[in-house]
Amino acid sequence: DIPMTFRKTLIAGMIAIACTGLLTNPTFAKGNGQQQAQAQVLSAAETQFLRFMREEEKLARDAYISLYQQWQLPVFNNISQSEQQHTDKVKALLQTYRIADPVTNDAVGVFQNTDLAALYATLMARGQTSALDALYVGALIEEVDIVDLQKSMRETTRPDIFNTYDNLMRASRNHLRAFVGQIQSQGIA
Repeated sequence: DIPMTFRKTLIAGMIAIACTGLLTNPTFAKGNGQQQAQAQVLSAAETQFLRFMREEEKLARDAYISLYQQWQLPVFNNISQSEQQHTDKVKALLQTYRIADPVTNDAVGVFQNTDLAALYATLMARGQTSALDALYVGALIEEVDIVDLQKSMRETTRPDIFNTYDNLMRASRNHLRAFVGQIQSQGIA
């Protein structure tokens, strides 16, 4: 039998540990690191949106690389570099949550998502017709990205994912302003 004073001390210690969250903290309880614990709490929607956003950010990067090669407008080169950082940030979240990366081939214009592959082809066809159309394509990509990020933000309960999406959305707004500025500089309201 455990002496009553030891039992009280043991119970008090367990309560103290539980109150600090150590017993319920998946990292402590499982000993496998925070990444595995976090992977278990993502919803199917959160996983789907992360995978989609990885390729959508890649689509923006790829489009701007291609449009820069065609028209040599610095705005495309500058923003393509930013989009590379965006797709890398989403990739880091995929790695954190141990989600398979849909970007298995990082070549320009290659996508697993067939809808994004078709959208890329459509946008490139339009963007190749004139420099102005290319700028419209850039603005459209950013507008669509903002809408998709807003949807993604509504579907997550994870602060790290939400904050990443929020940062990406702010950048997309800046990119949109840059494209609109380029369009307006050509005398178009």
